[in-house]
Amino acid sequence: MDHKKEHYREIITKAVCGKGKKFSKTTHTIKPAHRPSSILGCWVINHKYDAKRKGDSVEITGDYDINVWYSYENNTKTDVASEKVSYKEHVPLKMRSDEVMTDDFDVIARATKQPNTIEASISKKDKEVNVEVEREFAAELVGETKISILVHPDKEDDYYQDVKWADQVSDQELKDDIQPDFLGRRPGDFELHGHYKETKEEDRKEETHGEKKD
Repeated sequence: MDHKKEHYREIITKAVCGKGKKFSKTTHTIKPAHRPSSILGCWVINHKYDAKRKGDSVEITGDYDINVWYSYENNTKTDVASEKVSYKEHVPLKMRSDEVMTDDFDVIARATKQPNTIEASISKKDKEVNVEVEREFAAELVGETKISILVHPDKEDDYYQDVKWADQVSDQELKDDIQPDFLGRRPGDFELHGHYKETKEEDRKEETHGEKKD
């Protein structure tokens, strides 16, 4: 390869300029309608959240429903206590600020671990249930940055090396094969390979006449 033909170009593109991840545990207090005798089950559903940038971190605010299945009156009856709880999480970011061109970022946040119950226990206040929940978020900031790329004018992508260009259909061949009045033709007007066969008016009359005789 002739290295004299190689040169660098600067392009502006969007790239990840900051990213971070955070795992956390939180304890929520649920107040059932009855004094629990025992906890039979606990699950978290309907998780919703939103994210925005706040300095060198991403602030995530969200909520979910906690459902606690419990027994009461000395384990003779059962009920489910459902309560919506909200939270606020800050995910610190490792930034590449020296490569950022503007302060306009796209914030991308995803729950790498959906809120999940670790433990549910009856508190010392008897009528309350403490629910420990774990969750994990990953966050990214995407912004405009400038990068330099090495250009090889005569270099061909390896992906196209095995393509037989002579077998490819050209735009003109596609245009010639289009039949504008396709919907106005009868099934007998076609032959194999897409060639159009003109049907004589006399043949159509004979076909129509023959149908009437039947």
